[in-house]
Amino acid sequence: MFSNLLSAANALDSFEPIAKWLTIGVVAALIVTGIILFFAEKATFKTYFRYALPELFVYLLVVGIAFFALDLAKHYSDEYAEENWLDKGMLIRYVLIPLCVFAAVSLLSLALFAILSKKRPSAKKAVGIIGGILSVIALIAALVCIAVYYNLKIANDGYYNSDTASVKQLALYLSALLLIVLIVGLTFFDKQNFRFDTKSLAYAGVCVAMSFALSYIKLWEMPQGGSVTLMSLLPVMIYSYMFGAKKGVFAGFVYGILQAVQDPWLIHPAQFLLDYPVAFSTVGLAGLFRDVKVFEKIPQVSFTLGAVIASLFRFVSHVLSGVFAFEAYAGGKNVWIYSLGYNSFVFIDIAIVIVAGILVFSSKTFVLAINRTAKTKPAVPQKTANTDGAGTPDSAGKAD
Repeated sequence: MFSNLLSAANALDSFEPIAKWLTIGVVAALIVTGIILFFAEKATFKTYFRYALPELFVYLLVVGIAFFALDLAKHYSDEYAEENWLDKGMLIRYVLIPLCVFAAVSLLSLALFAILSKKRPSAKKAVGIIGGILSVIALIAALVCIAVYYNLKIANDGYYNSDTASVKQLALYLSALLLIVLIVGLTFFDKQNFRFDTKSLAYAGVCVAMSFALSYIKLWEMPQGGSVTLMSLLPVMIYSYMFGAKKGVFAGFVYGILQAVQDPWLIHPAQFLLDYPVAFSTVGLAGLFRDVKVFEKIPQVSFTLGAVIASLFRFVSHVLSGVFAFEAYAGGKNVWIYSLGYNSFVFIDIAIVIVAGILVFSSKTFVLAINRTAKTKPAVPQKTANTDGAGTPDSAGKAD
């Protein structure tokens, strides 16, 4: 029995409920303690917040690494592959390895860029361009490999493509392209630039890692992919609020790649884009309303509006993937109704995130901390003294 518990196929299932309830307890304890300190001893609350957040990050990172290792063991085991009609060798060669190479190239390029930003600023532009080109090439190569996997395993499988269902490739490509254009277009409403420095890169890594770890804490899981998690999108959304939607969309893109490695439900390159990089890039739109002046004193509202926009775009991305790639799952029913209903779990997931976000952004200490960290605090109109031609206050000495 003990050896069965530790086997690759069962270790993750045994570990998941323990980690889930332990994490819920840890997060709840930190929140309750913070609320008590906030109202009872505000001076102590600042110190508590400064130390509690890094400790939570370390805990989530450890849990995330454990989950990731066990998840790889389960998803790429012979038993799992046979049970889910997959070819383990092809899945590793055409899906896992290309995605890991893309992630490695991107992360190494970012790390080198961050180091050179401090050590040799003159070289960072060239490294950024070269790293960006290599990352794009690695992504294209990964998509080509997934396309090969589709043609070898899915195109004539008699299930995804059959007399009653089909993968609509042209519609998938056009949907992915349209959403990419819309997401990139919306980021131009963000006033922050896309220039990364060491700080923004470091915080991107921290927030993506926290989201990735929390994504393993699943409150419940959907049968054909997707799950409701314990606030997994909150760290990336907070990052977007701190550093702007442009950087937020990039962080969401990286998080989407990690989600693909974590739970690879891939049958087509355009479906991969819609369900992973594109869908989770939309999370970065949570920071769109941060600099809107009417909301500068009520960050809860600006965060909520951004989160709602992000969730709507994520929902549309998943729905289009469901309609054009997974018609087989509809069982002969209207595929649009099926996809709309199935992917509605997105709104439950985001509702949890919004509630948590409102609680977090209700803390003035937290808002001041993220504004100070990002150094992009929204301008607050202040009264200044009138001056005469000599540059001295006027005789009345009154401000405007």
